[in-house]
Amino acid sequence: MELSIPRAPRGSRRPIVIAIYVVLIGLAYLLAFQLRFDFTVPADEWRRAVVTLPVLLLLQLGALTAFRVHAGSWRHAGVHDLLALTAAAVAGAAAFAMALLALGFLPGIPRSVLLLNTLLFVLLAGGARLGVRCVHEGRFARRSPRERRTLVIGAGEAAERFLRESTHAGRREVHVVGCLDDNRRIQGLSIHGVPVLGPIDRVGEIAARQRAELLIIAIPSASGEQMRHIVGLCERAGVQFKVLPSRRELLEGRAEIGQLRDIELEDLLGRAPVHLDLRRVQRDLAGETILVTGAAGSIGSELARQIAGLRPARLILFEQAETPLYFLDLELAKSHPALEVIAAVGDITDAERLDEIFRRYAPAYVFHAAAYKHVPMMESNPAEAVRNNVLGTLQTAECAARHGVRKFVLISTDKAVNPSSVMGTTKRLAELVVLGWPSLVGSGTDFRAVRFGNVLGSDGSVIPLFRRQLATGGPLTVTHRDVRRYFMTIPEAVALVLQAAALPEASCRIAMLDMGEPVRILDLAEQLVKLSGLTPYRDIDIVFTGLRPGEKLDEELTSLLEASTPTEAEKIRVVQTGGVAGSVLQHGVTRILAAAGSGSRAGLLRELHAVVPEFLAGAGDREVPVASNGRRQPPLAGSVAGDGVAAGRTAFEIGRRLAADDPEYDAART
Repeated sequence: MELSIPRAPRGSRRPIVIAIYVVLIGLAYLLAFQLRFDFTVPADEWRRAVVTLPVLLLLQLGALTAFRVHAGSWRHAGVHDLLALTAAAVAGAAAFAMALLALGFLPGIPRSVLLLNTLLFVLLAGGARLGVRCVHEGRFARRSPRERRTLVIGAGEAAERFLRESTHAGRREVHVVGCLDDNRRIQGLSIHGVPVLGPIDRVGEIAARQRAELLIIAIPSASGEQMRHIVGLCERAGVQFKVLPSRRELLEGRAEIGQLRDIELEDLLGRAPVHLDLRRVQRDLAGETILVTGAAGSIGSELARQIAGLRPARLILFEQAETPLYFLDLELAKSHPALEVIAAVGDITDAERLDEIFRRYAPAYVFHAAAYKHVPMMESNPAEAVRNNVLGTLQTAECAARHGVRKFVLISTDKAVNPSSVMGTTKRLAELVVLGWPSLVGSGTDFRAVRFGNVLGSDGSVIPLFRRQLATGGPLTVTHRDVRRYFMTIPEAVALVLQAAALPEASCRIAMLDMGEPVRILDLAEQLVKLSGLTPYRDIDIVFTGLRPGEKLDEELTSLLEASTPTEAEKIRVVQTGGVAGSVLQHGVTRILAAAGSGSRAGLLRELHAVVPEFLAGAGDREVPVASNGRRQPPLAGSVAGDGVAAGRTAFEIGRRLAADDPEYDAART
């Protein structure tokens, strides 16, 4: 049975509170006289007490009102309320002493009575408020059988907030019997009456001794490695475990303090928090017109969200997928109603549409996130990878240079390093184009690229795939037992991209994000099965399908021919990379686009390797058989000279016509 205090009717609370304070002031004053005279108060002293009490009541109530003590909630009384009460009591006592002096009563009132009165009033009023809070929080109530005996892992700020929140009435689903923390200085101490029982590594032993039914991980700053260690300890303890929300979840309103949730793979892959200084980024972007291509994708949409918070004048969302663009536009309109958002449907390979957008809105900054990114899909569709990732990037970059864009940032990938896939090679070509294309080098636009690896939860990434497979009963498919990948959360990757975009040392260069340590994909699959309460290989099978075309066992962030140097920003380095002479690059890209237009896969792979010699595709793919009449694809550099975009489109169309007019030309198609 719980003790409870009935709520006062609306409008009657203030008179009730004042009446309580009147009683407490009078009680403290009279008790002070009793203590001063050892509970044998002379008659003269009683008369002085009775005569001066109204003066004390008037002045003390005035002090309480001045310090707004009456406005504080008794149900949530805390340190701030106690300090305000003490200040009001001292101020009221000082005013009372001055009034006694003015009225001639001060010589007859013992000084100790004034001091005792102040102390007693603080104790009585503070104790009354604390008692109300304790009753409200059910501290005197009998434990409910529904409450689970709980251990909290961590004894820092998050644990303290949870303990404070969990004591409120209506949140009695847990009964916290202890905390665990590796900080030896707080072991043996108590937090809100809950003892810190020992280090985290002893969770199994302590959970058994305390008969714990639930473990709560309350360390939001833990790195992925720390979380994996703690989760392993919890699994071995054989007790159900949950986690408190992270700071980002609280700030974004996706969770509340004290709310519990299951562990997710993202928690185990999290890294040490990166301290980002976005003040320079805000100075760059505030008040400007910003264009994001591929705006509805995983990276593009998060770029749009974070840029919107930096107070640009206008944000242009350029995207060919209308449905996700529609919902992103609605989201930004709701979260940033004062921002002008332009949802522009279009394709980066449509030069006329691009030129219209640049001419109409004159963006100062372009973040180019539009790209085809799925490695196996692009192995099957290499011409489309070239058209979108190379020709589309070239057209967007030349449009930016032609319209005086101040800064152009290409979103690249670790798969561009020693590429083994068509997708990676086209992204490496995109890097070469934006940093070395003749018409771009001489422009006033600051072209730069940013590389990073896989991002957690992005469209088509491994974790959503595993979850879909798990939901259907498995099996989970892993390409190779030893395949490893770098991972980063989407918000962290985008924040680092924005910071790299503002670094002066990254101008006209490639910035590389520190991705931490690579993670084995098999470990992710096994951990996901365990987090679902199942056993890998018994309840859910994990099968190995073999590396797909274009895939590597391990990704790299720099090649052997590249070197990286640190920057002033944490987790960002600048890559010193080799380039290709402008004329050679232009000639090579022209031939690549023509080969893509021809439909010859082998010819296209051969031309890609000619410009990106580190392309590691199989040699057989690059050996293009010659047509029966001995004709080869003619060189096109001279015939399509001039504007780079026009040359690219012309080369692509020439390749298509050659394939259409000469059936034997297509003999090399695979």
